[in-house]
Amino acid sequence: MGNDYRSRTSHSKSGPGDAGKTGSWRILRPVIDPGVCIPAKRGAPACYMCWLYCPDGVISRSIPPTIDYEYCKGCGICAEECPTKAITMVEESSFIKEDK
Repeated sequence: MGNDYRSRTSHSKSGPGDAGKTGSWRILRPVIDPGVCIPAKRGAPACYMCWLYCPDGVISRSIPPTIDYEYCKGCGICAEECPTKAITMVEESSFIKEDK
């Protein structure tokens, strides 16, 4: 056994929602406006800053990107990192009637 750091680290990758399902405690929900989103607007892979910075890995690299709200914690990092401001954080309470 060597003292090489790489030989002691895990090679596993995190998956969507590693912190678990969100449940009912999320306060803000990120909503993507496809008319402003670079990949959705161009119909071609580009940007995906939201996917890159999402700490829970719940944003897809599809066109348009989608968010798995079952695991999204509502942290807002995706909205902060979006260069076109295509993602807005919306009060979760405004979706209660929709979700039922």
